[in-house]
Order: sequence, then structure tokens, then C-alpha cells
Amino acid sequence: MTNASGTRLAPASSVSRAPGLHTDYQKIVNATFVVFIASGAVVIVEPSPYDLLFFITLPIWFVGGFSVHRTFFVPASILFGYTVAGFLALIPYWDNADSSVFQYVSAFLSFTALFFAVFFANETERRTELCLKAYMVGAFIASLCAIAGYFDIGGLGELFTRNARATGPFKDPNVYGSFAFVGAVYLAQNLTLGRTRHPIASAIALVSIVSGVFLSFSRGSWGATVVAMTLMAVFGFFTMDNRRMKRRVAMGALVAVIVIAVALAVLLSLEETRAFFLQRASVTQDYDEGATGRFGNQARSLPMLVERFWGFGPRQFEMVFGLVPHNTYIGSFANNGWIGGFLFILLAAITCFVGFRLMMRASPFRRHAQVVFPSLFAFFLQGFQIDIDHWRHFYLLLGAVWGLEAARQRGVERQSRPVEAHVQGEPRLRDF
Repeated sequence: MTNASGTRLAPASSVSRAPGLHTDYQKIVNATFVVFIASGAVVIVEPSPYDLLFFITLPIWFVGGFSVHRTFFVPASILFGYTVAGFLALIPYWDNADSSVFQYVSAFLSFTALFFAVFFANETERRTELCLKAYMVGAFIASLCAIAGYFDIGGLGELFTRNARATGPFKDPNVYGSFAFVGAVYLAQNLTLGRTRHPIASAIALVSIVSGVFLSFSRGSWGATVVAMTLMAVFGFFTMDNRRMKRRVAMGALVAVIVIAVALAVLLSLEETRAFFLQRASVTQDYDEGATGRFGNQARSLPMLVERFWGFGPRQFEMVFGLVPHNTYIGSFANNGWIGGFLFILLAAITCFVGFRLMMRASPFRRHAQVVFPSLFAFFLQGFQIDIDHWRHFYLLLGAVWGLEAARQRGVERQSRPVEAHVQGEPRLRDF
């Protein structure tokens, strides 16, 4: 049964006979979802706990019913086409285990993005806040592991570092750093807006996460942190109507910068850390240069990809050049052919348009959008220097942006709908 706005309603009889049933069910959904999101911090084993918990979370959420707004069909169409293109490009390499597994993982991750788009479109504020808190907890725990590993506390150096770089419970320091900084953006916003009941604990968590990201010595993660933090603060400041709150945001941002700078200065006072930082801070590394380096491979691949409509096939770039593309946009053409490559660019362009609009337009979801989208935008920028197409957290934020947009558009439609429409009912949602 639906109301005039198309929202699914429980039968009155079921509510009167079992008033606590709905609440208990939502608690189960929330608890499962929190564990699922927080588990994204553990990717040291494959399949990860996140992958397994997704197949537990999905059916628990599904049986409660959900609504799909027409906005959903934009990312759904693009991701479906992108995935189909990948399977078509896979045909010559169907018997290649690496290529097949790569493409099936790509399809799974695209599906998770669509799940998140629907999930966040319903009960949006509560679910987004719940997600960001769970994500922050995961990022904080992962960063504690990374710091303990870097300083070899309790003999954890071998487990939580790689090539003298902190990885935390991840296999790759670049992936760890880019996962963790999203939690820092959320904490920084809460501190600047005064939305945390435990500012000291939040500040400690923020410093811990930023320190862990720094010790990953991932140039992409450093840049992404700066970009996301800056966008969050700038859009938060300029969309704030209250002058007093604007001053608070400005002062909060300044204090956060000072605290983070002090923490990084302490780390840089260590001679080994400082030397490695100066080495990693250079524009290029040895593996970037030369005809067979990162940039050389990318340049050599372009004329070859122009001649191959279906690209090289999933994960075949590495077989041809000996290294992964280290560029998601080139990789999308290499793995999924021309169709997949152009669709990924289209997805990035439309999502950025939607994301910037979400951050600027007044809605109940703007504050959350100013955390989620700056982080996703930083990922899109990182895509030019690393492969993000198999990052679980990339698809989480991608789905979240589209879920927030669906909720925003739904609110606009309800406000613009005349009173008669509320009486007669003009459902714009499909209920399941």
C-alpha cells in the first residue's frame, strides 16, 4: 500500500497488532549495515569480510521493501552498459582465470553501487549519518593499525606495512590512505560545525586518521585529503546562511589545520620519516619514468587502444605492458573497450554535475553531501594516476551521491506538487 507521494506504508492492522515489529526490524537492518560498512576497513584477506557481509546485508534489507526513484535509472543504465561492455571484451579471454575473476568482481562492485543508491534514497538522513559514523570507526581502527605497523608496535610492522609504508589492514598503502581520509573529512566537518558531543575524542580520531594517511606515503591519498577537506570547508562556508556559523566554520577549519600541521610536524621530526617523505613528495618516481615506466606505458597504449574497439580485454593491459595502467580512464578503455571507456567518462561527468549541485542547493541532505561528494570527487581525480575501479569505497560513495540526489529530487517534487495531487496521488516512485 502507498500514500499519495508513493511511499510504501505498512498495513494498519500489522502495526496495531505488533507495534514493536517494525522498530526491531530496523534495528536489525541498521546493526547489520553498520558492521558491513565498518568491515570495509579490512581488506587484508580476499574475499574480504565486506564482500561476505554484503550478501547478508542485502537480503535482510530487501525483505523490508524499498522505493526506487526515477533518478536511479541514470547510474543504473550507465553501470549496466559498462558491465556488459566488459563481458563482451572478456569473450576472447573467457578461459583466462585472472581476466574472468577481474570482470566478475567489476560486475559485483557495480551492483553494490546500485544497492547503495537505492539504500540511501530511503530514510536518507538517518542512513547516511549511520554510514559515515560506521565508516569513520573503520577508518580510525585501520589508522591505529597503520600507525602501530609503521612504528612496529607489538611486532606488527610486518603485518601492517609494505616497503616501509603503512598499509593498516589493507594490502596496498595507496588503497588504505584513500579509504581512510573519508573518515577524516567527516570528523573535520563535525568539529567545525560543532556537531560532535565529544570534541576531544573526535580531534584525537581526526589526528590519528590523518597521521595514518600521511604514513602511507601515498601521494594520491595526500592530494585527495587536501582536495576533499578544502571542498568540504569551502562549500560549507559559502552555503552557510548564519554569519555566526560562518565564523565558526572558518575558525574551526583554521584550528583543524593547525592541529593537523602540528601532528605532521611531529612525524616529520623523525629523521627516517622525513627522508622518506622528501623522496615520496617528488613529482615522479623511478617507476614513472622511461618508455616502460608508468607514463611511458600509458603513452604507448593510446595508439593501440585506438585500433582496438574492444580494448585489450579485462586485466590484459598488465599482460601486454607488465604493469597495470595506473590510470582508471585509460584502464576503462583497455578493460571494457571504447563503449566501456566512454561510459565511465560519462558516469564521472554526470556524477560530478550532480554532486556539485547537491553541495550548493539547499536541502536536508546538503551537509552530508558536503562530506560524501568531495571525497568521491577526489577519487575521480585520483583516477588519473591510479586504478580506482576496484575500490569498494569508491562504489560506496558513488551510490551514496546518487541516493542523496534521489532524496533531494523527491523533496523538490513533493514541494512543487499542487495540493490536488496530494489528494489524488501522483506516485513517482516504484515500490517493492
